[in-house]
Amino acid sequence: MNDSRPASSKAKILSQIRNSQQATRLPKINQGTSAGLQQDFRPETDPLQRLLEELDVLGVSCYLEETEDGVQRQIQKLTKDKSILSWDAEQLPYDMGAILQRGKVCFEHDDMSFQAAADLGLTGCDAAIAETGSLVLCSGEGKPRTASLLPFEHLALLSRKDILLSMGEFFSKKVKEVSRSSCLNIVTGPSRTADIELSLTLGVHGPGKVMVVIGP
Repeated sequence: MNDSRPASSKAKILSQIRNSQQATRLPKINQGTSAGLQQDFRPETDPLQRLLEELDVLGVSCYLEETEDGVQRQIQKLTKDKSILSWDAEQLPYDMGAILQRGKVCFEHDDMSFQAAADLGLTGCDAAIAETGSLVLCSGEGKPRTASLLPFEHLALLSRKDILLSMGEFFSKKVKEVSRSSCLNIVTGPSRTADIELSLTLGVHGPGKVMVVIGP
């Protein structure tokens, strides 16, 4: 004689699910930033100083420049003799087009083998979160994710005006940038893992070295 109990139990569970679906009412979706992200941004805190402190803790090399010329000279120094995978020149701050023309540079439209062989990835930075030392990169046309993920070294260019204290402040002020991007990439120091025998290894899932040049 066949035991019908499993079939009966299954039918009962499915019936309960159907009844629940009919009775469920989805909550109203509120527009704008959620209350949880509307933080006190503590204006007395200097975002630049806090960012520098967090980047140092994360092991990120940081270069502070007071002029656009200073930024360009520092970029030339850091990229000397290195092949570069870069965002498009018009997506970079500080008029980097002329600088890029002097080096061995490839972009997302170039052959993938050229991109994979690059020593260093060069990107802009849509924002920096001071309280965590995170760099926020909004991917899109001319701003490939590969530039910040594929090469072993990642060099980001950051304007002081884009330093924000918290992630809540970022989502409040950079809504348009986020909505236009194909992907939001948040970089908090070099890629690191200790999955294998608890031995810390850098550069497994992304760059093993991160550098930031902060301009005016």
